[in-house]
Amino acid sequence: MSSKVLDEFLNENIADLKDRGLYNEIDPVEGANGPKIQIDGKELINLSSNNYLGLSTDDRLKKIAKQAVDTHGVGAGAVRTINGTLDLHIELEKRLAEFKGTEAVISYQSGFNCNMAAISAVMDKNDAILSDQLNHASIIDGCRLSKAKIIPFNHSDMDDLRKKAKEAVESGQYNKIMVITDGVFSMDGDVANLPEIVEIAEEFDLITYVDDAHGSGVLGKGAGTVKHFGLQDKIDFQMGTLSKAIGVIGGYVAGKANLIDWLKVRSRPFLFSTAVSPADAAASKRAIEILMESTELHDRLWENGNYLKEGLKKLGFDIGDSETPITPCIIGDEKDAQQFSKRLYEEGVYAKSIVFPTVPRGTGRVRNMPTAAHTKEMLDEAIAAYEKVGKEMGLI
Repeated sequence: MSSKVLDEFLNENIADLKDRGLYNEIDPVEGANGPKIQIDGKELINLSSNNYLGLSTDDRLKKIAKQAVDTHGVGAGAVRTINGTLDLHIELEKRLAEFKGTEAVISYQSGFNCNMAAISAVMDKNDAILSDQLNHASIIDGCRLSKAKIIPFNHSDMDDLRKKAKEAVESGQYNKIMVITDGVFSMDGDVANLPEIVEIAEEFDLITYVDDAHGSGVLGKGAGTVKHFGLQDKIDFQMGTLSKAIGVIGGYVAGKANLIDWLKVRSRPFLFSTAVSPADAAASKRAIEILMESTELHDRLWENGNYLKEGLKKLGFDIGDSETPITPCIIGDEKDAQQFSKRLYEEGVYAKSIVFPTVPRGTGRVRNMPTAAHTKEMLDEAIAAYEKVGKEMGLI
């Protein structure tokens, strides 16, 4: 018999989330997650995927992945430290180090895993972490896991960061102090002020950590936010994912050889979880090579992002201060944001609403992720749907 206490807790809280417009419905996609998707037999223009460069459906990657299954099987077969490190993983890490401009790279099963692994392998209860208030959930969880003192600073507020760094150093309480930030903030599309963060880090001898999940493939001609600012030799940890612009699955940390050596012997997801499959490793490596060979996909992504932004802005929507192709359409009220998303769906556009706790209360939004794979016709159709629904709901 199931627990009555558990049932009461779950039923009450699920009902409460539904009542407040905070309950998230999951829509299974039938087929590939491309620029157009099918859900419940309905074809929709897809503006909710992180597949920035369209690589997850790229024929070149599919071919390589199929070959890797034939030569290496469907799974790695063990954790990396026993005999789950395949030649494909080593090749991927070498290529990533070249791409990111660092001495070495360690790869993990996901971007979330990277932050759980890397932060807690270096920081402990005798340390402090200065963390941007809008950092991703995986950074927050990675910081908590480390047991270090977490000192949040106001979002991208360099005066607040400097003040808190100074206080932390002068307190003499901590052995090590880290400053950690997203490179690109995924809800608003703004970019971290890395040059000033580095300046403050040098002044106070802080360890620097950049989570570039949404910057890799997008900024720095594809190599990421750190490369965009030319700071490869100034950032200690460059974390990235292989599941967004790279189009596959996995994550990695790029940095100095001694840091990567330490993570290989001390980061728990590396030690205790089986490596990504051969197909994933081979396809990720090929995706990185495509980005190193040409900026064509990167350029098309930016062109499409600017086109969609311009169209929505012209209609009078609040698209915030995004500096990347990520285009939020800020509605405010959570229920209105969910209703807006629902109506777009009915008009043939899949743009998911995002509400608290992912974003602060009262800033409910529909977030648009244009990709290199969208055509201008698709974007025009989406803009027309936005106009129709926006006028109907009195938002524009």
